[in-house]
Amino acid sequence: MDTGSLADSARTAARALAVAAGAGAAAGAAAFGYGLWEKNQFIVREESLAILPHGRKPFRVLHLSDIHFVPGQHKKAAWLESLAELRPDLVVNTGDNLSHVKAVDPLLAALRPLLEFPGVFVPGSNDYFAPTLKNPAAYLRGPSKVKPKPQELDWPRLRSGFGMGGWVDLTNRHQSLILNGMRFDFSGVDDPHLNRERYAGWPRGTVNQDAQDHLRVAVIHAPYQRVLDHFTEAGADLLLAGHTHGGQICIPGYGALVSNCDLPTWRAKGLNAWESNGRTTPVNVSGGIGTSRFAPVRIACRPEAVLLTLTPRESV
Repeated sequence: MDTGSLADSARTAARALAVAAGAGAAAGAAAFGYGLWEKNQFIVREESLAILPHGRKPFRVLHLSDIHFVPGQHKKAAWLESLAELRPDLVVNTGDNLSHVKAVDPLLAALRPLLEFPGVFVPGSNDYFAPTLKNPAAYLRGPSKVKPKPQELDWPRLRSGFGMGGWVDLTNRHQSLILNGMRFDFSGVDDPHLNRERYAGWPRGTVNQDAQDHLRVAVIHAPYQRVLDHFTEAGADLLLAGHTHGGQICIPGYGALVSNCDLPTWRAKGLNAWESNGRTTPVNVSGGIGTSRFAPVRIACRPEAVLLTLTPRESV
């Protein structure tokens, strides 16, 4: 092949590479644009679970998680306010409410209508510390880590705001509540993603309290297997968790690539049965409502609240 032919071949190859690079960049830009749009396509996922004692009326639990609020998120705020129209019997907030140091006040304003209903909550790492800019590829290598000297968030004020609204703090503690005439025994932990969980057991009262109708509910931020195992073996009737964002960026027809913990990716969102040491407990993992402000996209994983309707067990 002569020199001219070699030069022509080189130019052709260069043009092909340029076209491919341009197409890749365009596809990436389109995917990012779509992800920016989808992060505001809020939905309510509805589930039903037959775990109440016989004869009890249906009980509706609104499960919120991973709001990651940033000032100026008006669509998210309006949607959060609208959730009060669901009239839940209980609100459960499984943490990571914040994504900015100035988010506490606007978040509390958005949640004020829901604070009119009974509620319980636990924190996530992004209630304590602000998110930082990270390489997105790092999530593919395993659970994220909090960097040294992170920027602290005003978790005490947020916790106080929830408490003044009547929601019960379950951070490494337990409490019973009478709701719709039935006793609910709650046990919660601090964020397992930070290795802060400490088990408080279940509330104890009268000697024959277990003979009365009751339900044991465990509330967790990050659904690490060790924590799910503990509560399942401890006799929980229901586990509620968040943290995973449902994978946040998913492949249609396949699902989540990561869960940001040791939970199998196929369990990164939804209602599933967890088995441990011969016991089985239903666990609902919320796909979450927000994103880190440094990764503000969702793909094939719309932001969600979960309305879980508890119904009586079927007669044997």
